[in-house]
Amino acid sequence: MKILTAAQMREADARGVQREGESALMRAAGQALAEAIERLVPDAERFVAFAGPGNNGGDAFAAFAELGRKRKRIVYAAEAVSPSEARRDAEARARDAGVEVRALPVERSEADRALARADLALDALLGTGARPKPGADLLAAIDALNASDAFVLAVDLPTGVDATSGAADEHCVRADATVTLGALKLGLLTLPAREFAGEIFVAEIGLETEIESLGDLRYYAFDDVEFLNKLPVRATASDKRASGAPLVIAGSRQFPGAAILCALGAARAGAGYVTVATPSEAAATLRNHLIEQVVVEYSSGDPVRAIEELSALTNHCSSVAIGPGLGLDEETGTIVRGFVERCELPLVGDAGALFHFAKNLDVLRGKRCVLTPHEGEFARLSGKGTVAPGTRTDRLREFVERTGITTLLKGDATLVDDGRWTYVNTTGTNALATAGTGDVLTGITATLLSQGLSPLDAASTAAYWHGLAGQRAQAIRRGPGRSAPSSGTGRQAAAPRTLGSSSLKRMGRERFPRKTCPCRCLSTISRNSCRARTISS
Repeated sequence: MKILTAAQMREADARGVQREGESALMRAAGQALAEAIERLVPDAERFVAFAGPGNNGGDAFAAFAELGRKRKRIVYAAEAVSPSEARRDAEARARDAGVEVRALPVERSEADRALARADLALDALLGTGARPKPGADLLAAIDALNASDAFVLAVDLPTGVDATSGAADEHCVRADATVTLGALKLGLLTLPAREFAGEIFVAEIGLETEIESLGDLRYYAFDDVEFLNKLPVRATASDKRASGAPLVIAGSRQFPGAAILCALGAARAGAGYVTVATPSEAAATLRNHLIEQVVVEYSSGDPVRAIEELSALTNHCSSVAIGPGLGLDEETGTIVRGFVERCELPLVGDAGALFHFAKNLDVLRGKRCVLTPHEGEFARLSGKGTVAPGTRTDRLREFVERTGITTLLKGDATLVDDGRWTYVNTTGTNALATAGTGDVLTGITATLLSQGLSPLDAASTAAYWHGLAGQRAQAIRRGPGRSAPSSGTGRQAAAPRTLGSSSLKRMGRERFPRKTCPCRCLSTISRNSCRARTISS
C-alpha cells in the first residue's frame, strides 16, 4: 500500500481532477465517507458536521447527501469566499437531500450546543491541502469536538495535523476514527499525529492511476493481504533445513533469556531447524528451556577459537541472528566482528551486536544484513546523537545511504529503510514496550531471511507480524503491560478489514474508543444512541 506526502497527494489530486473532474472525485469521497459512517455508527440518528471553507468541508456536504433523509443531518459551515465547483455541487445536493446548513459557530458555547445531542460529529475543517495550523475562527469548533460525547470522524486527517511530518498543533482534533481519502498519508502513521487519528481507514476514490504515475513513491505499508502474500510457502517436499535453518548467536550468563526468546521467535515463525550458539556458561540454562532447538556452546574466552567454531556452524544454516543477550566486553566484540567478517549468510544484528558494530560498521559493508536498533541504540550506532522528534525518517535515510545497511528502526511507528524504499509499520501496541519483544522480532527476521526473503522484505514482514502477535497477546491477556509473546500462534492473520467494500480498508492497529458509553456497552460509542439507554427509558 502506497503512502504519500501532502505534496504527492496534492499532485495526484490535481491529475485526477484533470481526468475525472473535481465533482466526480468529491462524490466518490462522499460515498466512501457515508459508507464508513453507516458501518461505524449504524444506530446513530443525529449527525453534525463542522465544515471548513475548502474542499474538505465540501466532502462533508457530499457525505451527508448520501445518507438517508430519516437521519437528522446538520452541516455547520465556514463561509467559502470562492467555493470550488465541486463544493457548490456537493452543497446543492446536500440541501436537496434535506441536509440543514448553518453557519460555523465561532464561540465555544455555540459550538458545544451544536454538538449537544449529536451521535456522530464530522471533522471536515481542514484537509491535506490546507496549512495544518488552524485559524482563530476554528478553535471553538475544535475544542467542542474534543469535548463532545459524539463519535468523532475526521475527514482525510484530523484538523491540526500535518499530513507529512505528523506534527500536531496545540489545537488539534482528537478523532475516534479517520477516513483518509485517496491514499494513506505519511503523517498519520507518525507521532504525535498517530495518537490523534484514532482508527485509520483508507478510501480509494478513483486516483489509483494518478498515484501510480507519481515519481519517488518511497513510502509504503502492508495491509493483511499484502503481508500474507510476503510470507514464504513451504514446498510439499520440504525437509526441515529447507524450511529455514537460522543460526542464533545469543545469550550470556547475565542474559540467557534473550537467547531463549530469540530462538522461540525463530521457531514460531516457521523455521524447520534452529541452532542456538551461546557461551558455555549460559548453555545449561538455555537447554532447560529449549526442547526442539539445538543448543551448542562456543569458547567465549578464546576469540580465535570461537570464530572458527561459529563459522563452522554456518555450513549447515541459512541465516544468522546475532546479538540478543550477548556481553558487551571486548572479547565478545572481537568474536562478533571476526565472525561477521567471514560470514556469507544473510544476517540480522540486534542488541549486543549493535554495540560492537557501532564504531566498526565497515565489517557489514556489502553484507545481506538488517540491523534492528531502538532509538537509543540508533543514536550510538549512527554517531549523530539523539533522534529529535519529527526527524526519524530523515535520520534513518541518511544513515542507510551513508552505510548501505538495511535498518529497522523500532518505535511506535517502526520504520525499515534500504536506501530505496521506506516501510512504515502499522501494527503493534504499547504492550510490546517490554523486555524481550525485540529479541522475538530478531528471531522472526532471521527465519524470514533463512527462507529467502530480501533484507527489506524480511524486516518489514517481521515487523508487521510481530505487531499482530502483540495485538493478539494483548487482546487475550488484557493489562497495561505483559511479558514478551514468543510470536503469533501461527501464520494466520485476519483478512483485511473493510467497511462494506474493498475500496475502504482498515489499517492494522487495534484502537480503543476515545470515549465510551456510560453503560459500558460495546455496540455503540455515543451515549445518545445507546441501545440499553433507549430500552430502559
